[in-house]
Amino acid sequence: MRIRTRTTRRGTAALTVAVLVGLTGAQYAGAAGAGDGPDRGHGGDRPGAGRKVLRQDVAAVRTAGGGKVKVLAEVRDGRTRVRARAGSGRPVPWNARFRAASTTKTFTSVVLLQLADEGKLSLDDTVEKWLPGMVAGNGNDGSRITVRDLLRQTSGLYDYVEDPELAGALRDFDTHRHDATPAASYVAVAMRHRPLFTPRPGGTPRWAYSNTNYLLAGLIAEKAGGLPWREQVEHRVIAPLGLRGTRVTGANPFMPGPHARVALPIPGKDGKPLDVTEHSLQHGADSAVISTTRDLDTFFRALMTGKLLPRDRLAQMKETVERTDDPEDLAAWPEGGYGLGLRDNPLSCGGRYRHHEGDGFGSYTRTGVTEDGRRAVTVSITSDGGLPDQERLNAATRKLVDHALCGRDG
Repeated sequence: MRIRTRTTRRGTAALTVAVLVGLTGAQYAGAAGAGDGPDRGHGGDRPGAGRKVLRQDVAAVRTAGGGKVKVLAEVRDGRTRVRARAGSGRPVPWNARFRAASTTKTFTSVVLLQLADEGKLSLDDTVEKWLPGMVAGNGNDGSRITVRDLLRQTSGLYDYVEDPELAGALRDFDTHRHDATPAASYVAVAMRHRPLFTPRPGGTPRWAYSNTNYLLAGLIAEKAGGLPWREQVEHRVIAPLGLRGTRVTGANPFMPGPHARVALPIPGKDGKPLDVTEHSLQHGADSAVISTTRDLDTFFRALMTGKLLPRDRLAQMKETVERTDDPEDLAAWPEGGYGLGLRDNPLSCGGRYRHHEGDGFGSYTRTGVTEDGRRAVTVSITSDGGLPDQERLNAATRKLVDHALCGRDG
């Protein structure tokens, strides 16, 4: 899920917008010991491969976050690993788990594309075929929306996280932190609103980001695959790739394994910044994955090298559309298109990279992988009670990803 401010709205439900406006600081993993500044690489790292530049960029991300964030970044290039972390106080463990939020969407898309490859569904199937009557009312029409529209964000459906009533309820975070609202109920929230647009068969696609799309995609995966969406992600992606630090949370509010505490800059019951580390609010196919920097690098490299999808399905996933009707998304990502749960952006050294971000309740994830899958980078940011400037933070993370994937040494 994403905190809903229009540059980090995608993923954690309108939630954080309600809880606090535009928080994007995620607790960036702590630096050397208890001091400030960037930490050096750790065991298993190799010289070169941009270690100095990565340390500088991680420090710049923390500065862009106003200092009250902790940052952990990891770059993989073949067998070479380069890592850096920055922050104050207790360092975030190198293998820290974090909520990947909307980066979950890429996992969900892989499951749907695998099901399509097995003949269990078609990307041209309508939502109405799989979920009769669920997308209806107020101008919503599931018979005019396809599975492809859901995955590439061209359905025009209202984003449930924007719902004012939902956002209002979540201002009382402690009261609702253990709510595990079913996906169908959140879809019903979206159906209270008219769609932004309706897809036209054969027409040029219009685009607007909506978490509702991926809740529906998860429900369709369950119907077509015969298992809960969570189990399909585990069986089809996590286990085959050996992603030992990755989980799909379900309603369990607790973070497994080592992790950073995450706090938002609003007072909790004790008067201190509100600790939002444990909650059940991100448990759907739009936001439920918990992972590590190492695992996400592994996942994206495996995806781009054909370990998860055959060549034709991967080509479908990478085929992008222009983002047309979402100025907030364009402000956050000025360049690039959107495929089936996968963004693309240009690199300063030539070529393009693929990725999907994730923002939610003080935890922020930035990823990137080269087209050939050779090099990948993941950045985890966690709020330590601050309120970072979203534009500065996005600019700093984009620069870090570009340097990492271009292999800039220093």
